[in-house]
Amino acid sequence: MSSDRARSTRDSQRARELLTARELLTARYSAGCTGVAALERELGGIIESSGSASTDDEHDPEGATIAFERQHVAALLERERDQQAAAERALRKVDDGSYGVCEACGQPIAAERLAARPAAATCISCAARRR
Repeated sequence: MSSDRARSTRDSQRARELLTARELLTARYSAGCTGVAALERELGGIIESSGSASTDDEHDPEGATIAFERQHVAALLERERDQQAAAERALRKVDDGSYGVCEACGQPIAAERLAARPAAATCISCAARRR
């Protein structure tokens, strides 16, 4: 009987962890939607303003600044899209029951890692090897 109680306790703890993960990932995905939209507007504004300016970046003192700004915002936009996609993939894993399992080695991802990075797809050991 005590093994049934232990299993029940583990199952309810896992259900709470998944609920918390779902909430965090949903919030991250929603924030990503907002962030992507804002960065797309900002990038559009930079592109629009550079279109009306001189197209000769070499001789235009503002040209290098505009080009830098455009590349900077484009990089931020790419990062935001990547994080949003990672949150979406992690939400699918919550749904299919594979959340918290390392994609590389198949071992559980430490709860501490998932608390710090809810969309983590690999355990710390596998992530360290990838770098």
